Order: sequence, then C-alpha cells, then structure tokens
Amino acid sequence: MTLQIAPSILAADFGHLADEIRLIETGGADLVHVDVMDGHFVPNLTMGVPVVSALRRLTALPLDVHLMIEEPDRYLEAFVSAGASMISVHAEVCRHLHRTLSRIRELGARASVAVNPATPLATVADAAHLIDNLLVMCVNPGFTGQTFIPESTARVAAARALLTSRGLSASIEVDGGIGPDNAALVVGAGATILVAGASIFHQADRPQAVRDLRAAALGT
Repeated sequence: MTLQIAPSILAADFGHLADEIRLIETGGADLVHVDVMDGHFVPNLTMGVPVVSALRRLTALPLDVHLMIEEPDRYLEAFVSAGASMISVHAEVCRHLHRTLSRIRELGARASVAVNPATPLATVADAAHLIDNLLVMCVNPGFTGQTFIPESTARVAAARALLTSRGLSASIEVDGGIGPDNAALVVGAGATILVAGASIFHQADRPQAVRDLRAAALGT
C-alpha cells in the first residue's frame, strides 16, 4: 500500500490558510487532515463544517476529517456535503459503530475509526469489515505539538495484525507526534498514512518538510 502524507492544518497559520495549502501541495502532500474538536470529547475547540467547505474550494486534495466530537452521527451528512473524503469517528463515543460506519459509506465517504492510546484495539474488531481506515492515535487527542507515545509503534503492529487476520487491507493512519525521527518506525509496523502537524507547519520550509517526512518514512 502506498504511503500517504496528511498534513494537519490544526498546526497551520489560519491567517494564511490558502498559502499553507499551496505549500503542502507543492511538497507533494496526499491528503489534508482536518481536526474537528468540540470542547467536550477533547479539551479544545477548533473548526467545523464551514472550514471544511472552504478547504474544498481551496484544494483538490482529499479532505481527511477527524471528528473528535461527541454524537458524530448528527454531523456526518453535513461534513460529507461540505467536501469530506474520509471521516474518522472515535470508537469511544460511537454507541452503534456498525451503523455509523455504514452511514459514512452510504454518504460516499471512506469510513474510518479512531482509537485513543488507552482504548483496546479489540473494541473495533467486530466492525473491522466496515473500516476503510483505522486511525491509531499516538497521543491523547486535543492539542498539536504533543510528544509521541513510544508504545504506539507496537499498537500499529497489533492493528495491522488484527486487520490481516481478517483478510482486510484497510489503511492504517497514525496521528500525534509524528516526524522524521519516528516515521520509519510506524511505517515499518504497518502504518500507511502519516498525519503530521508541527513537523510540517512549524517548519520554515513547508514543502521541504513534507518531502523530508516522506523520505524519512521510506528510508530514502
């Protein structure tokens, strides 16, 4: 499976968002990661449907929308209509995970489940056949610039083993503290999508930061 780089705009300069998007496009980014937080599931408030809609007008890159919110089912249609290409919902808040994933697919987006660092991967096992992407959080969600939890590499390997044991080839995404120093480790464990915020948008040369992350991940 091809490695994909998904810069997280949570770390971008929102005063120059169009410029930021152009810079990561120049660097060869594959996706735009959009963190939606409600101040309840996580202790932060960020962006919503209008920002996704604005991003859709700015770029042709797929929009990877990560819903760190309670009651995500209420907003699925709105985010897909705004331009989301993939939607991640958290296993911790979905009472009827099968129904939620099926609804995302019905709306025409890729269905993704996110699991926090302390959430057992077994939580999503029975719904694995409905997962297009499994998002393994490598930090406790809520803020950009956090330090990668070292045990995350083993969780990625376990996630890949879980999918493989069921004959599934869903992508595995990692988010939180990802940079050139650990990219090869998580890719070696089975990750195929790298979400990166500070390691791209907090660098002076955004395009080169995207290229450096990909090179580090692939060992080139």
